[in-house]
Amino acid sequence: MAPLTPQSATGHGITYQDPLMVSHAEVPTEMDGIAVDGRPADCVKLAIASLWEERFGRGSRPDLVISGMNAGANCGINVIYSGTVAAAIEAAFLGIGSIAVSLHLGRGKPRFDVAAWHARRTIERLLAGGSIGAHTCLNVNIPRCEEAEWVAPSPDTTFQSRTGQSVGTDLEESLEIEVCPMNTHGIIDRFERRESPAGQGVLLGGGGGLDFHATDEGTDVERMMARRITVTPLQFDLTDHMGLHLWRSRLGGG
Repeated sequence: MAPLTPQSATGHGITYQDPLMVSHAEVPTEMDGIAVDGRPADCVKLAIASLWEERFGRGSRPDLVISGMNAGANCGINVIYSGTVAAAIEAAFLGIGSIAVSLHLGRGKPRFDVAAWHARRTIERLLAGGSIGAHTCLNVNIPRCEEAEWVAPSPDTTFQSRTGQSVGTDLEESLEIEVCPMNTHGIIDRFERRESPAGQGVLLGGGGGLDFHATDEGTDVERMMARRITVTPLQFDLTDHMGLHLWRSRLGGG
């Protein structure tokens, strides 16, 4: 299940009063595709509250929700804006463990089949000890996998992609997995001033975004740029628990 249209930077928005249109989508796998004319979080809400039970029986729930793979990294402060991450957080909020997966894009042609192989191996390792937990959300970012970097390995370490092309797995050793916190700065905002035909001032956002080089050591952005697969546990509780005592004291609450 996925949104019908691109939903980059839509965050955790949901469709509140408008109807959600659902349609069948052709996907090049044996699975059925469902397109939802809504936000990523809408897809998860709709699936868990309605469509999953229609397909698999009343009272049933998925064991795990995987959101992605997104075309573009969702690390650092971009986590706040990400629709991909929002879908995973929505699942965790509803009591189902979830993993968001994103691929960092560069100038070369991305190899999503290679990235998918790394994503699968990462998820298998995350699940090796059992369920990740009902309210757990893990954010996974995979460094660039591009055709220019790809070197075919020996035949005994390949698998078949959806297109039938043999896809090597020799990047496995070079892409270590690291658990790390999210980077919390490095956003660059740029706006270009234009004028509409009616004479109104218009500001177009462009050329900005996450500065992948303004990072703190050991954070998800820095480790991903060092070609590590990063795993960051996220939570939907936005309470500043360390600040509770401070503000209670200031207000005389002890």
